[in-house]
Amino acid sequence: MLPKQVEQGPILVCDTCGHTAKAEKLEEYKLVKPAKQKETITVIETETKPALPTTRVKCPKCGHDTAHWWLRQTRAADEATTRFYRCVKCGHTWREYT
Repeated sequence: MLPKQVEQGPILVCDTCGHTAKAEKLEEYKLVKPAKQKETITVIETETKPALPTTRVKCPKCGHDTAHWWLRQTRAADEATTRFYRCVKCGHTWREYT
């Protein structure tokens, strides 16, 4: 909500939907924008049994033929998902756009 002064007095206005709420004093409010954080991909693995499914695909780094895979929506919702691979042997991670 953003502080705004109108004839009736100070108000707070939502910049997304336009909802308003009464404010006490505009001096008590300050504009704070949170920093954008880069989204991280969490992959859970265990030492005894891999937590991800595996498939036969050639690693571009070491040439091994088995890798773990997972899907992630990295672009707009109406576009295809991105398939990520992680080599079982060397741990190299790469992606495939489908």
